Amino acid sequence: MSSPMSTVPAPESGARREPLLRHLLGGVLREERLRQGRTLVDVAARARVSVAYLSEIERGRKEPSSEVLVAVCGSLGIRLTDLVAATHAALVGSVRPVLVDLASSGNGVTAVPHGAPVPASSGGVVLLAA
Repeated sequence: MSSPMSTVPAPESGARREPLLRHLLGGVLREERLRQGRTLVDVAARARVSVAYLSEIERGRKEPSSEVLVAVCGSLGIRLTDLVAATHAALVGSVRPVLVDLASSGNGVTAVPHGAPVPASSGGVVLLAA
């Protein structure tokens, strides 16, 4: 039996790749630590993880468990929900919406990059996809 993920097509060559969750989480944690003016040593000690491991998490090289994330968040004085919300914001900010004109000629779909002028259509519907 195949998993649902096995049916997801691989990105086409040259297609924009989704950012990895571990990179986003690590970046948010690092930004929060630096915003607070804290050191890796201080945060790692309070979270009871090694400095090297916390550094790897912040650089997006390790996938931390939920227990480790809770510990690091606690050390930073934030909630896990705050981390998830900030990570969501970073993810949404990294994805550019695309306009699709279903009334265009040809194959019926024209993708327009975000920020580009929308082509005039003959009363067709333009959908904004995120």
